[in-house]
Amino acid sequence: MNESLIRSLTPSVLAILVRRGADFAAAEDAVQDALIEAVRVWPADPPRDPKGWLVTVAWRRFLDATRADAARRRREDLVDEEPAPGPAPAVDDTLQLYFLCAHPSLTPSSAVALTLRAVGGLTTRQIAQAYLVPEATMAQRISRAKRTVSGVQFDRPGDVATVLRVLYLVFNEGYSGDVDLAAEAIRLTRQLAATIDHPEVAGLLALMLLHHARRTTRTAPDGSLVPLAEQDRSRWDTASIAAGVEILQAALARDRLGEFQAQAAIAALHADAPTAEETDWVQIVEWYDELVRLTDSPVVRLNRAVAVGEADGPRAGLAALAALNDSLPRHTAVAAYLHERDGDLTTAARLYAEAARKAPNLAERDYLTRQAARLNTGRGR
Repeated sequence: MNESLIRSLTPSVLAILVRRGADFAAAEDAVQDALIEAVRVWPADPPRDPKGWLVTVAWRRFLDATRADAARRRREDLVDEEPAPGPAPAVDDTLQLYFLCAHPSLTPSSAVALTLRAVGGLTTRQIAQAYLVPEATMAQRISRAKRTVSGVQFDRPGDVATVLRVLYLVFNEGYSGDVDLAAEAIRLTRQLAATIDHPEVAGLLALMLLHHARRTTRTAPDGSLVPLAEQDRSRWDTASIAAGVEILQAALARDRLGEFQAQAAIAALHADAPTAEETDWVQIVEWYDELVRLTDSPVVRLNRAVAVGEADGPRAGLAALAALNDSLPRHTAVAAYLHERDGDLTTAARLYAEAARKAPNLAERDYLTRQAARLNTGRGR
């Protein structure tokens, strides 16, 4: 059985069931049952119309569950609405499903978790690992999100701003196991940009393309992190960079600046520098100033402190960092880097080790641990 085919059809099948009146939670359960049946049946008897087969089986599973549940007897009138035999419509409902999962009544974290589960195809365990929470906690979060959207009509989903936020966060998840979330987020953002004339949609697409252009250089063959300054720029995807810059320039020309456009502008400046030493840090600081104005985000201020340290020297960066709460994620790692740039290797080594203990994932922890060991070894010579 082609698992990639199953994964590509799942969102559309789920959307069809929801449109036909199934609430979200029940529809997802029915689709999962149909997928299990497909795993059992398809190797020996592959259907000519896989999508139609899944719709039919999932709908029947939904009806069976409805009949068995006394609390859902009001849906018995749906029995006569079983999809007619024949090929299912060749429509990609994935983006529409994103709108449903990104309903404004959900918190961003719940919306992303629900999207990863229902659209991305990740298991609850995989999502819990990505968020560094117990699997039971994530299961409860996803269940609450399902209940929230179950009463939402399919033609009244979330707004564009919420969908953009979810697409951005899903893109940042990158990939987990065999599921490539970054490429799928780019595909859907392209689709959204083709249907909605919105500069922030274009800004997000440009940002994704510019970041994705560096993807293959971000990790070494052993899986360890490679920081931006050390990446092999000759391996960056120049076609994606050119496309991202072109889309960004068209969006900026409309003079309706938003945070995704500002982030894309920063990414474009990094992509434009032939070497790390030639990066235009002064202009990057100016774009971070715009981002602070737009978002007033502590994380943006943290990233700005790094840029200030590059543009005006490490002590200026440390002064900017001192104004921020040291409980911010990666605050300690930034402090370590700036202290190292300032020549205080003892403090930097201590902070790298502390940052490693706080790292949100194994790759970052290993990188920060190596940085601390490097400085400790160098001082011990």
